[in-house]
Amino acid sequence: MSIRALCLSIALLISQTVAEYSSKSDLDYEFGDYRGKWCIDDHGFVYGIGEVYYPSPSACPCTCTEDGPVCVRPKCPRIHPRCTRIKYKSCCPVCEAIAKVCVYGGRTYSVLEEFKLSRCERCRCEPNREVYCTISNCPAPHCVDPTYEPNHCCPVCQSGPNCFAGNIVISAGERVEMDEQTVCFCTYRDGTWQMHPQATCEQRPSPSPTPTPTPSPPEDRIKQRGGRRAYSPRLDVIP
Repeated sequence: MSIRALCLSIALLISQTVAEYSSKSDLDYEFGDYRGKWCIDDHGFVYGIGEVYYPSPSACPCTCTEDGPVCVRPKCPRIHPRCTRIKYKSCCPVCEAIAKVCVYGGRTYSVLEEFKLSRCERCRCEPNREVYCTISNCPAPHCVDPTYEPNHCCPVCQSGPNCFAGNIVISAGERVEMDEQTVCFCTYRDGTWQMHPQATCEQRPSPSPTPTPTPSPPEDRIKQRGGRRAYSPRLDVIP
């Protein structure tokens, strides 16, 4: 058999098969052509046009239409953050088990266990499996040059209470002469031990000038009369 004859035989066989396939009616299919008539789920159940069904136990609800199933994802409730086993039901996740410990920052803590997130933050695992943290409330420092030390949350005044007098730091309880007429010292806030950041400065009073003595009148012009002083007239000036 030549190659040309072989090709003609194959073409004839294909044309007969296509004609037989296209001539089949809906009843000739194994399950029938259900498009535009009904919908089928994963288990083979049939649903009519307009019916709402779930294609599978974990699938979202679908409505059977002439164009096929139209599925919509519903609004699902939130899953507990400590849920350890999740199962999907009707398209939404459902929590089946909750951990009996606290999980925070990727770590696990037992009930009533305390831990530190930083030198200023302390946390504890409460019986309701929630973690509650507190931040240290540091009082205002008594100095203007506080320092932060390791493992201490609040600043520390290593040099004790002090304040600023201009650009100079002076210690509390000292009176510092800034110049010949100015004296500065640290003052406390009303009713507290906290220092004002700026010192109180006072001006010294200027010294009073020495009074000039008044000259006494000549003795020859004064007479003492019974303990009283009196001036005697000058006769040379009387006309």
